[in-house]
Amino acid sequence: MNVTKAELIITAGNKSQFPEMNMPEVAFAGKSNVGKSSLLNCLVNRKALARTSSQPGKTQTINFYAVQDQIRFVDLPGYGYAKVSKTSREKWGKLIEDYLCNRENLKEVILLIDIRHEVGKNDKMMYDWVAHYYERVNVIATKADKLNRSQVQKHMAMVKKGLGLRPTDRIMAFSSVTKQGKDEIWNMLDGVIVDYNNEQAEILEQVEAVAQAEEMVSVED
Repeated sequence: MNVTKAELIITAGNKSQFPEMNMPEVAFAGKSNVGKSSLLNCLVNRKALARTSSQPGKTQTINFYAVQDQIRFVDLPGYGYAKVSKTSREKWGKLIEDYLCNRENLKEVILLIDIRHEVGKNDKMMYDWVAHYYERVNVIATKADKLNRSQVQKHMAMVKKGLGLRPTDRIMAFSSVTKQGKDEIWNMLDGVIVDYNNEQAEILEQVEAVAQAEEMVSVED
């Protein structure tokens, strides 16, 4: 997609602030400092649409971004930052759970993992939680430019093993510096838009068919 329009719709601190479910959403999750803001900015060709917090783990909200008025990117709070209080972590967990479990127009969940390091405990917990509810988890291994080309596949295998990915899951290497993986990610996102629009068309057809049937019954009566 050639992105010419992207904007922050709302910063939600509770589920009552979530926007209307009138377009497909893709959620991005990852621990603090994994490069989530850099990924989002790269995808929409902007430098500062999604801003990196000066204090990792500080953000306690879910940010909704509309892209081309066709899809929303949903930036979930970063997790796993040691200095964040237990109360704050529990609050984040409830907010994320409310969103991931009850959002009918949420079509894909993307988990960001730093390709340079072993999978952490919090990453594994997040993956297992999402995998319990979704048949497919999309994993993006960030900061691929920090490795030599010969190291990338080795570290990708390390991430796959550490998370315990299923055959239905997808994993992609990404770099906001070299743009590696950007086209691959957008191919997936374009598919989300197409599938959602097809679903909505089918629903509309069903509604119209029911309305016509009811009208015919009414006329016969």
